[in-house]
Amino acid sequence: MSPIAKFSLVAIDSRDPVALAEFYASITGWRIQPWQDDGWIELASEVGATIAFQKAPGHVPPQWPGDAHPQQLHLDFDVPDLDEGERRVLGIGARKTDLQPAPDNFRVFLDPAGHPFCLVRGA
Repeated sequence: MSPIAKFSLVAIDSRDPVALAEFYASITGWRIQPWQDDGWIELASEVGATIAFQKAPGHVPPQWPGDAHPQQLHLDFDVPDLDEGERRVLGIGARKTDLQPAPDNFRVFLDPAGHPFCLVRGA
């Protein structure tokens, strides 16, 4: 069966999309695309699909784990060394969650806007 479409990006809501774009640019090494305003910002990815950030003044951060404010999605990033990856994301403003279901395989963090993301031990 032929595909209907090609995946191009995932957009993340934030009260401060510029700051969130800077955070994820630090994780991925991708540069921030020039933008016309601070309501929509994209990262320039070398792998095709990318991450965008859109202004959402009423954004309420998800609560992980839990269903009161569900996460709806999260991003995974492969790292060769979990301890080094953790040190680096904490250094740029991530927060480590209390619950770590499988800390030898992956670790759960919150970005500055409160969205969960994981660092996953790469092969």
